[in-house]
Amino acid sequence: MLDRFFELTGRGTTVGREMRGGVTTFVAMAYIVLLNPIILAGATDVTGARLSIAQLTTSTALAAAVSTLLMAVVGNAPFGLAAGLGLNAVVAYQAAPHMTWPEAMGLVVLEGLVIIVLAVTGLRTLIMNAIPLALKHAISVGIGLFIALIGLVDAGFVARGTGTPVQLGATGHLTGWPVAVFCFGLLLMIALYARRTPGAILISIILTAILAIAVNSLARIAPGSWGVVTPRVPERLIAAPDFALVGAFDVTGGFARAGALTAAVVLFTLVLSGFFDAMGTIIGVSDEAGLVDERGQVPRLGRVLTVDGVAGVVGGSVSASANTVFVESAAGVGEGARTGLASVATGALLGLTMLVTPLASVVPAAAAAPALVLVGALMMTQSRNVPWGDPDVAVPAFLTIALMPFTYSITNGVGAGVIVYTLVKAVRGRLSEIPWLLWIVSLVFLAYFAIDWLEEVFA
Repeated sequence: MLDRFFELTGRGTTVGREMRGGVTTFVAMAYIVLLNPIILAGATDVTGARLSIAQLTTSTALAAAVSTLLMAVVGNAPFGLAAGLGLNAVVAYQAAPHMTWPEAMGLVVLEGLVIIVLAVTGLRTLIMNAIPLALKHAISVGIGLFIALIGLVDAGFVARGTGTPVQLGATGHLTGWPVAVFCFGLLLMIALYARRTPGAILISIILTAILAIAVNSLARIAPGSWGVVTPRVPERLIAAPDFALVGAFDVTGGFARAGALTAAVVLFTLVLSGFFDAMGTIIGVSDEAGLVDERGQVPRLGRVLTVDGVAGVVGGSVSASANTVFVESAAGVGEGARTGLASVATGALLGLTMLVTPLASVVPAAAAAPALVLVGALMMTQSRNVPWGDPDVAVPAFLTIALMPFTYSITNGVGAGVIVYTLVKAVRGRLSEIPWLLWIVSLVFLAYFAIDWLEEVFA
């Protein structure tokens, strides 16, 4: 029955290989169950409210388990899905400052619905043709830098300076035990990753968290030095999942509170990042698994993309941010995963993590932030695909990359890149190379940058 449903023989695999690959994918991506809650809980919404780490851990694991199992059954692909790094940054640092958490998660639900429509109608082709490939790569690079900066700031490695916008540490030097713990965790993570240790990120987070607990119990550390989470030995290891955030979303409230234009631009950024990141990951991992046919097509691609959109809806509906295909699925493919049966194993293990939520409430930013820095470094590899010698895309790509970390805004980077790309093509007399949809997108971003002026004019 398993052979027929998952096409094991046709794809040259066995139940044992699929189980081994599924477990490997889980080990490689399980860090997100600890990291996503810290990222989201580290931000406040427009009212100053924070989300509960325990509740976020439950929601993150629940959404990942459901999304991955859907991919197994519907897409029959060896992909693990969970809250996307970069997407959760958009929610935490772009949406939440303008609206409440339920309203921000409502935009995530809308993002998933939009991707579903794009997947089932084929409109993704129009969008892919409209956004230049170089800018797609630049967006990934910029998000990587943005994520890395968030990690460095959260850990106290980088801080606001007295005579400069930023500086090394709070005093211009590295001081304090939390920063020392972060440095240990970062070096450990880099070393394990360089040695290709399976689960390098998760292992580093766990070992660094243990070190942080020991340091916090032995050294005199001022309250609040660790950030949102203070590392302490949990009272218990297993607890009943807290589903309080399930269903806590408002689809329309964000447009009313933040304004239709601001909410629409944030939604556009979520769709752009989620859709194209997933496309690249799906094609790349499928190619590594030998699933791409001679025409360059991925089997059941329509279903896979639809599930990716549904995963966005699932993530938003439980306040876990948008779920998407994880590039760490390549680790499972390397262990032999070829079908959705591997995703069954991954999804089941993700579901079990809902029982160990107390562990997530003891991991400080110093232990989790190294993962942001490393993932940011990995996303930088896309810069090799930007044709820097082409004057039409060099400056737009640079602005896309630079403005994300420099302005602490993914939206600003995407908007600047699109506008300048359109401008450069126009002044060079290459109007025929500008897709009509890109003109519309550029106008949307121009209105976004001029929002205060427009509000004054039309108020």
